[in-house]
Amino acid sequence: MITDGMSATDDLDQAITEAAAGGDRRLLTVSDLQVHLPTGHDREVEAVSSISLEVRDGERVGIVGESGSGKSVTGRAIAGLLPTSPRVRVSGSIRFDGTEMIGAPARQWDAIRARRVGMIFQDPLTFLNPVMKIGRQVGESIPADRVKGGTARAAEVCRFLEQAGLTDAREIAGRFPHELSGGMRQRVLIAIAIAKLPDLIIADEPTTALDVTLQKQVLNTLDRTVADFGTSLILISHDLAVVASMTDRIYVMYRGRVVESGATEDVLLRPRHPYTQALLRSLRSLTDEGVELYSISSAQRAEWAQAEDAHAS
Repeated sequence: MITDGMSATDDLDQAITEAAAGGDRRLLTVSDLQVHLPTGHDREVEAVSSISLEVRDGERVGIVGESGSGKSVTGRAIAGLLPTSPRVRVSGSIRFDGTEMIGAPARQWDAIRARRVGMIFQDPLTFLNPVMKIGRQVGESIPADRVKGGTARAAEVCRFLEQAGLTDAREIAGRFPHELSGGMRQRVLIAIAIAKLPDLIIADEPTTALDVTLQKQVLNTLDRTVADFGTSLILISHDLAVVASMTDRIYVMYRGRVVESGATEDVLLRPRHPYTQALLRSLRSLTDEGVELYSISSAQRAEWAQAEDAHAS
């Protein structure tokens, strides 16, 4: 992205300026993705079954569903972050900017993650190095050929921390992860994700472990950052309210399959699949004082499972 004679700051400013132009290019195309994971010595489960989705330049896409629906496995498969084991089987097609990634060598996945895909995980402490200062961790995400010299890199680290909503950037850069609050650590992950100026950010339940106030602050930071950079976003969440406020389109997952997809407003206001309808009933019941929470019965789940299996066959 950077050209001869262009500084890192120029490169960052150009990325933000170009965001306004948008685009209709298919950045990511996933077709018939299947993921099998081991569950025992000689058993496995099909965690993801024939998933197809796409993300265009600058588009925000949500993947929603309850725990165990396969949404996080889908996100990790797209980023090439599933365990490297012969018993983990991934098939189908993941095309990133036209390049097929299924079966690609590790160095090709590393190159994609180093420059073009940023990840924001649910629990920052499982991602951040506990014995490395924040500034160094953000700095390592900036490609070496984009910033020359320690002083320039330190300045860029502070700039990305500030972009992620951390105002005392220089002080925070000198701290360790355990010295920060949960909301601050999550903002550090946003800074690490955007420091490479990626084309795509995959945010997997980025606010689950935070209280309501911090959730709103972190989501506002992510929303502003994605808008500033024109970055495509995959937001993985079980929280329909979060997805409704942050995405253009959504995919609803159940039992490892996409059961419904479309424009966010259309799916949430006019859901077609009974599972999506049930999810919305569960959400709306929270606002009705004295009303028992709606739950999906085992009979309903069995009926949907039979219908989905019949449709797949």
